[in-house]
Amino acid sequence: MQRIGEILQEQFGLDEESLTAALEVKQEKGGKTGNILVQQQKITEEQLLEARSLQCGLSVVRELPKEIEPFFVERVPIGYLKKYKMIPVATSEESFVALAEPQFFQQLDDLKRLLDWEGMRVVLAPQNEIFVAINAAYDITSQGAADRVMQDMHEEETPDSIFSAIEETADLLDDTSDAPVIKLVNLVLSQAVRDNASDIHIEPYKDRVKIRKRVDGILYDMYSPPRHVLAKLISRVKIMARMDIAEKRLPQDGRIEIRIADKNVDIRVSTLPTAFGERVVMRLLDKSTAYLPLQALGLAPRDMESFLELIKAPHGIILVTGPTGSGKTTTLYSALGILNSPDVNIITVEDPIEYQMDGVSQMQVNAKIGLTFANGLRTIVRQDPDIILVGEIRDLETAEIAIQAALTGHLVFSTLHTNDAASAVTRLIDMGVEPFLVSSSVNAILAQRLVRQICPDCRESFEPSQEYLAKAGLSLEELGGRLLHRGVGCQACFDTGYRGRIGIFELMILSDELKRFTLTTSDAGQIKNKALEMEGSSMLTLRQDGLNKVLAGQTTLEEVFRVT
Repeated sequence: MQRIGEILQEQFGLDEESLTAALEVKQEKGGKTGNILVQQQKITEEQLLEARSLQCGLSVVRELPKEIEPFFVERVPIGYLKKYKMIPVATSEESFVALAEPQFFQQLDDLKRLLDWEGMRVVLAPQNEIFVAINAAYDITSQGAADRVMQDMHEEETPDSIFSAIEETADLLDDTSDAPVIKLVNLVLSQAVRDNASDIHIEPYKDRVKIRKRVDGILYDMYSPPRHVLAKLISRVKIMARMDIAEKRLPQDGRIEIRIADKNVDIRVSTLPTAFGERVVMRLLDKSTAYLPLQALGLAPRDMESFLELIKAPHGIILVTGPTGSGKTTTLYSALGILNSPDVNIITVEDPIEYQMDGVSQMQVNAKIGLTFANGLRTIVRQDPDIILVGEIRDLETAEIAIQAALTGHLVFSTLHTNDAASAVTRLIDMGVEPFLVSSSVNAILAQRLVRQICPDCRESFEPSQEYLAKAGLSLEELGGRLLHRGVGCQACFDTGYRGRIGIFELMILSDELKRFTLTTSDAGQIKNKALEMEGSSMLTLRQDGLNKVLAGQTTLEEVFRVT
């Protein structure tokens, strides 16, 4: 059998140097050559799958059916399928076994014997597709299962059952604890991760408790457990987050690190005392997710060109602004991904560290021991950095150190919470930074929002009415006979018509003329108008960029108006 490295060289142009480096890692740490090359971003997962297909003569299925008959759930442990990365697929049209790594042929034969599936067709499929299908089959997330779990939560259940065996299991879906409250928490977390939720809310009201998840920026109801469950539910989450379960009068913060279906998930937990009990919000960060390439964020071609030039500047500050959850950190990581090379020293100070980046020194803020953004940044400047990322400029002290770093030859990236690009200048001056320091250090400000993208599975075109266009200040003449698009709603998008998100951006470059203007006024409206009116200005406002994406069929007018 031909080696995978040879196939990758012949078919996909893998260079000898990359292959040698991967083989060295394999010899030192173990693993498979193909997987190491994917981790090092020398090849894509798709190329590896094609190479394995050529190596073992199996056909490739890139997408598994959404509806798989879970006939095997009672007979095959979930751990077996996940360990050997395979799943039996049976639908009304076809049956086959999907496999991610062909070397597990012995375990494949065992699975076939167990299910009486000898002679069944075998195909290769992406690992992620297989894990999603396994989770969907074994996940106890049907509403019926949730109702059964909540019915089990009787008043007389002893507290001991809640506090039992709390240390994380290898995988949350493998946790078979009998305590109903543990089942419910596991149920909520696993479903939220499966649906790519960014937050989970547990909200107490006078006569009920609401559990909600935020997907693509919108909150959806999950469950409404009985009111008496609240105390046990909060205690379970607090124990997992290593918080003080006895303190119910003060807000608390904590962190949970769990593994769900081969994903390492970091959960930030925040509690808040309300009139009807403690409210909990959990922010989910998937650590196994790689940062997005800059090209995938949705920057307009002109803005993209300008931004690529800006991030290669030798010094100065580049600010990314927007509300919480608007993708600011993702944009900054994408920029660092381009700049990250062996001859550049990049250091970050963050709260929390959202993505692990190879070749970048990342420092976590820890207020309990006095490690604030300001203190961390002060130390970083002494570490001979070329590029510094400050998670957020929250106060005058952090702003002043960042400006000093920019003025002494460092390129500084950071974020601010403002509504648009021009407001960032106002915000810095409001913090107490001198206007001349802002104008001499800040190179550019990028404001952004996230809008939901139209679901590709149920997308349809339509001719908008004059009233519909009037809301956006457009006319039928300006539309030029073009059709707009919307999502009808299907199973893939939870009947919302939207799936995934894309950024809309407002890039304000501080030219010499605009810098001089900021010395005369800190009024955000005047600064914005000046930036738009300047000769040769190609600046798009958030709404203009959003409307361009509506005309391109990527999102809808409702979405643009929701966020701008």
